[in-house]
Amino acid sequence: MRRLFLFIMLASMLSSCATYYQKNQKFQEMVQKGEIDKAKKFINRDSVKASEGKDMVLHFFNMGWLDYMSKEYQPSTQWFEKADLYIEDYQKSLGAEALALITNPMVKPYKPEDVENVMTNYYKAVDYLLMKNLSGSLVEARKITQKLYALNDKYKDHKNRYSDDAFAHVLIGLVYDADNDYNNAFIAYRNALKVYEEIYTPNFGLEAPEQLKHDILRTAYLTGFQDQVDFYERKFNMKYHHKKEEGGTLIVLWENGFGPVKSEWSINFSVMKGSGGMVTFANDDLGLSFPFFIGDWSSSKQSEFSDLSFLRVAFPKYLTRPPVFHAAELKVNNAAYPLELAENLNEISFKTLQDRMLRELGNSLLRLASKKLVESAVRSQDKNIGAAVGILNALTEKADTRNWQTLPYSISYARVSLPEGTHKVELKTSGKTMSSTHEMNVDIIKGRTVFKTFRSLETFPAQENL
Repeated sequence: MRRLFLFIMLASMLSSCATYYQKNQKFQEMVQKGEIDKAKKFINRDSVKASEGKDMVLHFFNMGWLDYMSKEYQPSTQWFEKADLYIEDYQKSLGAEALALITNPMVKPYKPEDVENVMTNYYKAVDYLLMKNLSGSLVEARKITQKLYALNDKYKDHKNRYSDDAFAHVLIGLVYDADNDYNNAFIAYRNALKVYEEIYTPNFGLEAPEQLKHDILRTAYLTGFQDQVDFYERKFNMKYHHKKEEGGTLIVLWENGFGPVKSEWSINFSVMKGSGGMVTFANDDLGLSFPFFIGDWSSSKQSEFSDLSFLRVAFPKYLTRPPVFHAAELKVNNAAYPLELAENLNEISFKTLQDRMLRELGNSLLRLASKKLVESAVRSQDKNIGAAVGILNALTEKADTRNWQTLPYSISYARVSLPEGTHKVELKTSGKTMSSTHEMNVDIIKGRTVFKTFRSLETFPAQENL
């Protein structure tokens, strides 16, 4: 009985019904209220432990984002650089992998999702833009597309829909444009259009922004590519009229709301014993069938294993956090300019998780098979301890619900040409239930581009994606 009690205590320590989001609810509440300094102090309380544990990369993400929100751009880049190096050097721990097979994947060091991986470079790129370091920003924006190409090569048959990032190409174009390199800006904008048309529209339901079309025409004209101007005028069904800019340019990036959080769902599988040490996990409702080799056992042990005819397996899923605002515009000098949606991180997150769901199914069932192998082997020696192992298996069965939870729901942008001088710019956000107006003073210098960012923190509670 003493050993049974120890097993149950171990199960209690290794398991928890709360998701990663629920465990970090206090931090999330601070962030959503805009209490950035308070949130920074809160996660700094155990920063040494967090920066060395299995969730260290999530700590790097959060610290980098908090510094970004505090306009401390240099330390922000340093945190994101730590995250970038962690991802680059990520190696599986054999011990953690083995432990995960008999508990759950939450015991392993967190490996970021693809979209989290590339957003590390997005934030570094924007940090550099806000520090007026165009070359540093360009390096980071390019890394986004390079990372996605490399990640896509690792997937079997390249079957991931997030194989390129349209907004990364837009960002590259904006940086080249700000540096008056219109030839490379045109190429980047054209690449962005291609990704919107071939990947974003069919997979994520997002079409190319109208501003991108205007920028393609403008940079083609400034580069002297008249044939390209003619081609895109026909393609976009619009006529380009060049206006010489007497002043400078304002570009505003609007990060809206918060991206999804991970929860879990579960399905039941029936276990069918085969010959030669094979068992098959099957779910007829979903049309799923996964065979596993459990070893060349005696028929009695295989019978014990197959007696467990119905088993529960947990998988990760996303819950969306709908933003309060769905539109925004800039108002300056009695004119209004809409901010156009360029990146829907919520949609990308859902679709990329779907793309790897079969891999998740396989990993989860392998975990279940390993647990049941251990349980059956122990039960054959001692039924009481075997029962305790069964309790341990049930209590520790859960999905990996960790993710970077301060990412935005979406990113929109606008380009505005303004006369030289100081301007008061209003950014008005609107939604079904409320609207909000924020003011910023912008100093425009002739021939220069000024970048500004704004983050709307208002969001609705997490819910199933509709």
